Amino acid sequence: MARTVFMGTPEFAAPILSGLIDERYEIAAVYTRPDAPAGRGRALAASPVKQLAERHGLTVVQPRSLKKPEAQEELRQFAPDVIVVAAYGLILPLAVLDIPRLACVNVHASLLPKHRGAAPISAAIRAGDEFSGVSIMRMDVGIDTGAVYSRSMIPILDWDTTGTLTKNLAIIGSMALLDVLPQLIKGTIDAAPQPSEGSSYAPMLSKEAGRIDWSKSAIEIWRQVRAYQPWPGAFTSWESKLIKLIETIPLSVKPSAVSGTVIGLSGEASAIGIATGEGVLSIKKLQIEGKKPMTGEEFLRGARGFIGSVLD
Repeated sequence: MARTVFMGTPEFAAPILSGLIDERYEIAAVYTRPDAPAGRGRALAASPVKQLAERHGLTVVQPRSLKKPEAQEELRQFAPDVIVVAAYGLILPLAVLDIPRLACVNVHASLLPKHRGAAPISAAIRAGDEFSGVSIMRMDVGIDTGAVYSRSMIPILDWDTTGTLTKNLAIIGSMALLDVLPQLIKGTIDAAPQPSEGSSYAPMLSKEAGRIDWSKSAIEIWRQVRAYQPWPGAFTSWESKLIKLIETIPLSVKPSAVSGTVIGLSGEASAIGIATGEGVLSIKKLQIEGKKPMTGEEFLRGARGFIGSVLD
């Protein structure tokens, strides 16, 4: 087995590392982002990849940057044949890309060249794509622009969120990587340059990206709710309190009120509907600031005046 350095941080990356461990790859080191504040107490928390690596007794390295010569020299000392990257979160400069004997290989959660960048899964849902997938790519100095070894495709279902799709793509990514790596080690696989047409970029998300614009169509907002579940969440406000929408259904009903108006529904999936620029968005589950998630019916029991109000 090739001597491997793994670089990854979030939930998406952990099953990919787990696959390498299960297949008994020689993992010289695991690189992951430094521990970060999490939860209400903002205590420092280890990444999912670090937690997995420590359970298996692997060497964990957490540099803040790979641009410094000392960080590059430390990596060079591990003498990797292959560096595998999956949602690591740090840029790999050319000096790092040149370190492994064979290649730096990236497991990217999109069908490249579509949705290059930091948030490809949410971008695919937000765009209304029929399919998502994973590309196994040979890294270069560009952002997800390297030649591609393989692409694996799965459909995006109407009930998929970024959370559910991430779990499925991580499994697909692990299997695809384990198919490519033996061929790369033997020299029996070539990477094909990405086509110049059809490229798009999915930048890192900000919390403000979740704010709902009710002048958009019900279908667009429905995709936004799914794309930003679990983070940053799609939200609006009522009486100066934030409301996060968790589960919604777009209805092809022509609203008789201005966009953002809360209307009562009967015989639908929820008692609450919101007028949009095109159609009505039925609210199945939501969460008001300071409360637990609840169904639309449960929310109405304690929200006098909600029906008929206009959301910000």
